[in-house]
Amino acid sequence: MVLLKAWARAFSRIQAPPEWGIEPVPAEARRLGFLDYAVLWGDLGVGLLVMAAGALLVPGLGFPQALLAIVIGTLLGNLLLATTGYIGSRTGAPTMVLLRPSLGRFGSFLPTALNVLQLIGWGAFEIIVMAQAANFISARFFGFSSYPFWAILFALWCTLMAIGGPLVVVRQWLEKFAVWLVLLTTIGLTIYLATNYDLGAVWRRPGSGEMPFWLAVDLAAAMPISWMPLVADYNRFARRAGPAFWGTYIGYFIANVWFYGLGALLLLTAQTGQLVEAIGTLAIGWIVLPIILVDETDNAFADIYSAAVSLQNIWPRVRQALFAGAIGAICLLLALTIPIAQYENFLLLIGTAFVPLFGVLAADYFVVRRTYSEEDLYRPPSVRWTGLIAWAAGVATYQALTRLVPSIGATFPTFLVSFAIYWAIAQVRG
Repeated sequence: MVLLKAWARAFSRIQAPPEWGIEPVPAEARRLGFLDYAVLWGDLGVGLLVMAAGALLVPGLGFPQALLAIVIGTLLGNLLLATTGYIGSRTGAPTMVLLRPSLGRFGSFLPTALNVLQLIGWGAFEIIVMAQAANFISARFFGFSSYPFWAILFALWCTLMAIGGPLVVVRQWLEKFAVWLVLLTTIGLTIYLATNYDLGAVWRRPGSGEMPFWLAVDLAAAMPISWMPLVADYNRFARRAGPAFWGTYIGYFIANVWFYGLGALLLLTAQTGQLVEAIGTLAIGWIVLPIILVDETDNAFADIYSAAVSLQNIWPRVRQALFAGAIGAICLLLALTIPIAQYENFLLLIGTAFVPLFGVLAADYFVVRRTYSEEDLYRPPSVRWTGLIAWAAGVATYQALTRLVPSIGATFPTFLVSFAIYWAIAQVRG
């Protein structure tokens, strides 16, 4: 409670930039183009957690099979991600508001609550990973060890970035500094692994068979899908929807495939099962780990910012900065009190909730209505049972497929089921 009060006092003294809340972003504020979105989503596709997700695929799969699963999963997941962003670019509205026409205003509160919960979880995960990595570096090279210190430092920095908002973060932080550091570092790490290890032996090494191929595809798709509830919060600032779509798709595809692949490769070549330790033990680990760590802050920024925007779907009159401060404090408290566990299950849970949800959104926007007016977005009925029924059917399908036949995968079939059910009910109702 003391921490929350201190945080609130600090934010009350900050002159925050303009906030657009959940209203459509005005034309003069839609400044981002293809390169901006390629940088933004390429940067959001980079991180230690992405590498950790790639490490989940091996040694259950051999490296060639893991790489193929990563490419297929990213192709599918990216299509859903960029398409949702396209709708946000066309309407200028954040993601949770886009769900109002298909679910109703009150109906959209349920996915909003789920989204805020998952964003708090992701934000806490990011702070934990950053603090652990920073503590590993400081203890090894400087003899200073204090996990709480690093957790507080990163939580404060990421919360301040969230208050700054996407235009400031993309133009002033990512494009000028972070993306270039990470690009050079990633190229260096890739070259190091290729020249210091026998990659031919790694390529030929068979998997243990514990990981079904299509479950691996689901895990690779889970990362871009995890951004689907957030994507329109940023893509609503696009000058034009087409370039924003391709910038999002290409930027995230390159980053996701590259870092999933690096995570799998590092685990196969290292003598430890811990990813941070695996990087730290490399001869260039003292350069690679800090730079990836610095870049990781943009993921936590996105979690905090979008949680604040999502909450405004329920309470639109509350300032975004206050929500950001509260979410940042909660993420910090969780990071100080809980360990990382069951990461694979967390990724699959995200797919359960949001893959079918955006099947409903795609069917409503592209087939049933074919566009959204401001009346659809801001004065919809309280509840639309058509959307909720199709969503529930999709969730049941995802659960059934992952539990009963994980070998066939669940992501794309579930999307199609919820899409088809929503369209069919809409046709019957006329």
